[in-house]
Amino acid sequence: MKTLKFKKLKIATTLLCVVCSLTMSAQIGGWNPELENDAEEALQTMLEKTSKLESFRDAAYGYAVFPRVTKAGAAIGGAIGNGIVYKDNAIVGSSKLRQASFGLQIGGQQYIEVIFFENETSFNHFTNGKLKFDAQASAVLLKEGASVDVAYHEGVAVFSSTIGGVMAEASIGGQHFKYEPKENE
Repeated sequence: MKTLKFKKLKIATTLLCVVCSLTMSAQIGGWNPELENDAEEALQTMLEKTSKLESFRDAAYGYAVFPRVTKAGAAIGGAIGNGIVYKDNAIVGSSKLRQASFGLQIGGQQYIEVIFFENETSFNHFTNGKLKFDAQASAVLLKEGASVDVAYHEGVAVFSSTIGGVMAEASIGGQHFKYEPKENE
């Protein structure tokens, strides 16, 4: 029995390492213009799927776009993604999303995640590293042509759209973010 648990843990750890290595940017330090382009394209994809998101974008104090979050798990799981942060529809920085989870889960998937901040307080919580999503937080999964009737929860609205993959889960975990301001060039 212990051997089987060890094998599962080893597989999950290996899977997580592969996911992390695949999603890490090749650029070390400095600004990543490719990520900027990917974020713009991802946001455009989300807006095309659900035009109501334009009202969130236009009214938001700020927002973060994670164009490719990669998630994998087998009992123990994780997710990782890099994104661009906007205020007044202008780029102000970048962010790293990290998530750890445990529970009944198997598979892997990639998705786009967009987080809208209703006001300065919620935006500052994010940029100061104080915004963390726990097991109670949920994102609205966007589907082609679906209507979106969502209100902000504690100043934050989260939307996601699956890019690909298959994942079945009933797990507990949380997302953590690290913000880096864009240095003026």
